[in-house]
Amino acid sequence: MQLRKLDSSEHSGTRKLWEMVFPEDSKEFLDYYYFIKTRDNQIYVIEEDGAVRSMLQLNPYVLQIGSTQRLCNYVIAVATEEAYRKRGYMGRLLRASMADMYEQKQPFTFLMPAAESIYRPYDFRFVYAQNQEESCGQPGTMTVSISDAGLSEASAMATFFNTHYAAGYQVYAVRDDQYYQTMIFEQQSENGGVKLLKKGSDIVGMFAYAREEESLEIREPLYLPQFESEFRTAVYQMREGQSAPAKIYAGAESGQTRKVPLIMLRILHLETLLSAMRVKEGKEINCSFAVLDSIITKNSRVWRLKNSDEDQKILVSETEDSEGVLTIGALTALLFGYQTVEETGREEGVILSPRLKQELGKLQPLHPLYLNEIV
Repeated sequence: MQLRKLDSSEHSGTRKLWEMVFPEDSKEFLDYYYFIKTRDNQIYVIEEDGAVRSMLQLNPYVLQIGSTQRLCNYVIAVATEEAYRKRGYMGRLLRASMADMYEQKQPFTFLMPAAESIYRPYDFRFVYAQNQEESCGQPGTMTVSISDAGLSEASAMATFFNTHYAAGYQVYAVRDDQYYQTMIFEQQSENGGVKLLKKGSDIVGMFAYAREEESLEIREPLYLPQFESEFRTAVYQMREGQSAPAKIYAGAESGQTRKVPLIMLRILHLETLLSAMRVKEGKEINCSFAVLDSIITKNSRVWRLKNSDEDQKILVSETEDSEGVLTIGALTALLFGYQTVEETGREEGVILSPRLKQELGKLQPLHPLYLNEIV
């Protein structure tokens, strides 16, 4: 048995395992994935009996994290050939890849789990619940034009997101020309594309879509508030001939939406993440706490957080005097606003003094998040 990170020239050799473990993915999608995504991703494998039997892939994204931008990896295609399962291969791949990402000072990694129970033992925690709904749309007359986005329109799409939506989120994948060009290719590989709603030459809405035999899936519908009815009419028209409602992911919150836990995250280089945090406006913080991380043990330190003299930034240092104890998993849920200080204090292995609770409450959580990447 050999665990190693593949050279990029070897990436295509993992396609056979992908096809074996994920037979639901189409040839068109895999053609796209192995042509576009594996150009700059990392693939860890375990080889045995002369072939790749298990793999884990890391797809890079530049994320906006508060006021900073950092490269982080999305974990995907964690797969083991059936005859080689229950040998601990997944755990070995996770630990090896996380150790490498820690050395690169990546603040965290994230994934969309098949089941929470698989990744929680490795201290992944849910941090993002996605709005989901089913809709038949509504009949009506469009007062805007609707068309499929071309690659040349990626820059305008990025401007639309960054102008109208970016400021509303603390954590999201940075949207630039390349991001939206890749999205267009990805959706086309799934018998879809990205629709643009335009008033004259101006984008007033956009959404990704994919078609299956009897269903329509829509992801990230973004539209100016006054054009919601136009979006609903577009859904109605695109469903023509279908009986099933469209499935809408990451849409605006309404009475029809339900929040579904979607993305789990694992802190990697804790000092880097803490350094990206801010205190709430008008607050000053000065506290210390021990962190327990049984996998990335270099995170297991006593950390001091203190205001810097510059804006709301935090100075992070090591110290010896601790006011409490936090597990790395509990700290994840707290820092990303998925649970409150009080909820965190009730977790197993967590000890928070009254003063520490008060101080931690001064942190500006990295929330809300907008992480809808699927590959």
